[in-house]
Amino acid sequence: MLIGGPSMYQWEKYKAYPHDHWWANFVRAARLRTEQLRTELGPDAKITWLIYKQGYVDRAKQENQDLVGLIDSVRERFNLNLVWFHAGPEVINYLNHGQPRDEVKIADLEYFGHSNRACFMFDYSNNIDSACKSWLHEDELIQINRRDFARGAYVKSWGCHTGESMSKKWRAATGTHMIGAIGKTQFMMEELPILTSADGKWVN
Repeated sequence: MLIGGPSMYQWEKYKAYPHDHWWANFVRAARLRTEQLRTELGPDAKITWLIYKQGYVDRAKQENQDLVGLIDSVRERFNLNLVWFHAGPEVINYLNHGQPRDEVKIADLEYFGHSNRACFMFDYSNNIDSACKSWLHEDELIQINRRDFARGAYVKSWGCHTGESMSKKWRAATGTHMIGAIGKTQFMMEELPILTSADGKWVN
């Protein structure tokens, strides 16, 4: 599970459709998906959460809660390998070198966070209004080693617009299909994200 950070209220409060009223938008969705995988694969299957730390450190000040501690409690409950990161290159480095990839292949990779058609935006509207300083861009995907993934690996971005360009670049770079959305998605409380654009669909 690759998890981005939430936006900050100071940037979003004046928008007609503000993002991330709830700090746990992405964490909750990742937890729901983790519960599904635990049921399917059992308690000992290796599941890693690769999560953008600064977003939750910053949002904690707004919430007056220890969000990092709350996320750590999820790690304990679901027996997760929890890895915090700060920048896109760290994500690529973990995919390539975080485990001995000749032995431990990636069978499932899913992204929960802000995105546009060409980029995972890990800190969208966190440091800068409607912009980001930490990302993984489609042009950087060629740095990911194709041998990281198991044959038939399941890859999906639950963020907005990824299916409009980034999914194609992902396939070209890694040899695996990445399911992505045409249009916008909405993160929910008790179910996985849904498509919200009139012509929205999942593509790979």
